Amino acid sequence: MDQVFRSDLALGMPLYREVKHKIMEALRDGEWKPGEIIPAEKRLCERFGVSVGTLRKAVDELTSESILIRHQGRGTFVASHSQDRYMFGFFHICPKTGQKEYPKVEFISLSREKAEPDTVKRLGVARGARVVRILNRLSLGGRAVIIDDIQLPERFFAAMTEDQVRERRTTLYQLYQDVFDVAVLRTEERLDAVGADARIAGLLGIAEGTPLLHIVRRALTFRDEVVEVRHSWVLSTDHEYVASDEAHRS
Repeated sequence: MDQVFRSDLALGMPLYREVKHKIMEALRDGEWKPGEIIPAEKRLCERFGVSVGTLRKAVDELTSESILIRHQGRGTFVASHSQDRYMFGFFHICPKTGQKEYPKVEFISLSREKAEPDTVKRLGVARGARVVRILNRLSLGGRAVIIDDIQLPERFFAAMTEDQVRERRTTLYQLYQDVFDVAVLRTEERLDAVGADARIAGLLGIAEGTPLLHIVRRALTFRDEVVEVRHSWVLSTDHEYVASDEAHRS
């Protein structure tokens, strides 16, 4: 149901930010799904009781954050996951010389187990909660460069199967969205430098103790629910971590 917009809901907040907040509420409530077009400007202006200029400023900010995507001549859509969006918005490993390339992903395993204490904290789940755990090896330029250890709350992904992960023809984030109705909006990442332990060294075919970049990512939905914790170990001899606003907007 359309709601009359009230500027007193957020006293002191610029009007366009209040509109942005209301659009985000609609997204969190699932009113407009990933890949769907949002209502026309006239309809939204009537709904929120604001001018076209104010509405456009709110939509511009959501577009710059890759929450909404404009398609010339077609309208404005809720961002949906694709291989290109993953590459430019979430995958930050590039050759030190040359262009970013799509990794070749090799599925290693899928298991179900009790969440470890660190995972409990990062996922925000109860102690004893179970997770779906996926292990992948990623190659760039024909060489194994990255190990991804991905842990998902079982309550969101209880029906996930090994075949779904192994045989998918798209990114994991698109699988989450299309099959499990879990849409990743944003990620948070922490980086540190580590030496390869025996397990990671064996998977990458390198000597134990080889310097690696360790990335810990949390993926969050429109409702700010944490739906993934991903540990990535990156062989940084010929590759580096590159993230920029320009890449994120692509």
